[in-house]
Amino acid sequence: MLRGFLDFHRATLALKCEGLSDEQLRQRASPPSTLTLLGLVRHMAEVERTWFRRVIDGEDVPLVWSAEGDYQAAYDATGASRAEAFTAWRTEVEHSRRIELAAENLDVTGFQPRWDTEVSLRLVMLHLIHEYARHNGHADFLREAIDGAVGA
Repeated sequence: MLRGFLDFHRATLALKCEGLSDEQLRQRASPPSTLTLLGLVRHMAEVERTWFRRVIDGEDVPLVWSAEGDYQAAYDATGASRAEAFTAWRTEVEHSRRIELAAENLDVTGFQPRWDTEVSLRLVMLHLIHEYARHNGHADFLREAIDGAVGA
């Protein structure tokens, strides 16, 4: 069930970006916010990477867009392209799926340094569902402002 909901939200983010040009994906469509659809895709690549690879799998990997660990850097999609952002995001989603499928069960834990505690794979999956759902709401507004498309 968790996998199904998480994959639904991953697919929803991709759908919100479907059919738009790189320029449209970089458009700051809801002033004064600087948020863009491409920035959301980049951010979710960082989220996937952090929670699955760094927390659950214990990998010592830097963030995709910031060697200094600045999570906000991913939101700046000024010079980004669809190809760059979606390649990184899809790569991280595939890593996440492999880690989740290889886990003995949902009680497997990893250390989350920002929370200074151990967290279960179950909590991570729930957290990502929440994160995607929140940002897919942002994506709804951005997409509608760009070309009027609504739904899904």
